[in-house]
Amino acid sequence: MASQTAGIQQLLAAEKRAAEKINEARKRKAQRLRQAKQEAQAEIEKYRLERERQFKEYEQQYLGTKEDIETSIRRETENTLTEMERTVSANKQQVIVRLLQLVCDIHPELHHNLQLKKQIDEGEKNSN
Repeated sequence: MASQTAGIQQLLAAEKRAAEKINEARKRKAQRLRQAKQEAQAEIEKYRLERERQFKEYEQQYLGTKEDIETSIRRETENTLTEMERTVSANKQQVIVRLLQLVCDIHPELHHNLQLKKQIDEGEKNSN
């Protein structure tokens, strides 16, 4: 009986050591996973920064800097405003004269619908 108890004790001790080794292996695995995740995150960040740098280079090479774009838009706006002011000053007098003609020169005449109604009424009288 004593040998059976000793064998059981040995089995329990071996089982305990195996459980400890399994726990240690799980801890190492979890630690390796965290480390791999951190390394992957660092690699992703490095790649993102590199792509961002490449994009900025491309943007500057083909589109120009933000200041260049802003300057060209400002220049185009000023040119458009100058052209509009020139057009307004060139046509201002003609517009004023035309407005005055439309307001002051009144030619009373019947509305088109009323003229049509009169024609229809006269047509009905003639047909009777």
